[in-house]
Amino acid sequence: MTQNERLDFLINHLISEDNRYSNIVIPKDSEEKFNLFRSLVNVREPKQISNEFIKLQDDYLQERLTEINITDAYDLQAISNKLYLWQGDITTLKCGAIVNAANSAMLGCFVPCHKCIDNAIHTFSGVQLRLECNRIMKLQGHKEQTGAAKITKSYNLPCDYILHTVGPIVYGHLTDEHRKLLASCYRSCLELAESNGVKSIAFCCISTGEFHFPNDIAAQIAVETAKDYLKHSELERVIFNVFKDTDKKIYEKLLR
Repeated sequence: MTQNERLDFLINHLISEDNRYSNIVIPKDSEEKFNLFRSLVNVREPKQISNEFIKLQDDYLQERLTEINITDAYDLQAISNKLYLWQGDITTLKCGAIVNAANSAMLGCFVPCHKCIDNAIHTFSGVQLRLECNRIMKLQGHKEQTGAAKITKSYNLPCDYILHTVGPIVYGHLTDEHRKLLASCYRSCLELAESNGVKSIAFCCISTGEFHFPNDIAAQIAVETAKDYLKHSELERVIFNVFKDTDKKIYEKLLR
């Protein structure tokens, strides 16, 4: 089965789950077709799905991995002791664990094709990730606390695990509590990674962007927390993953 045929099957299966989608016309353009698939996955509630869908979805996503450049964490050069800086798409990084900037529901982003990291990680992991997160949250029985962390499988991503953490949202002035909670996010992820045998961990820029934490202060907290943790840790690599040039410059200054 070709990639195009797999995608047609996946889209038709998702459309068949909801009568509201019955009038959707599948586009012929490959990018538009993938965006439709992504949108349907993004809005899908965490409910069971057939093994046939899972297999074809996994085949499709794994084939996509062969078409893009995967970066191995062990090919990166350290800037400081055990500390690394890498600019790129975190869903293409092969390492022990990547960190997802989640929200308190912990079910991923439901906004179709949203450009947040939560959306990308859930899209390219596969629908199993939302199902696993839902099981975790049902067992917990309440929303995730800010500053805590959870670990899941990575499914179709090149990393081994995904760590999910909820960063503080800054409304108005930045407070000491915001700073403490952000440090807790980094510390919780580091502790959870190490307790699961992870040797390399990649952090996104937690709480910046839509959560309005100032980028420079967030980076300072990230670096300070990691350096302090590594004094008594067997972790081999802590990678700060950035997407924007402005964040890259901030981290370069802090790490050199």
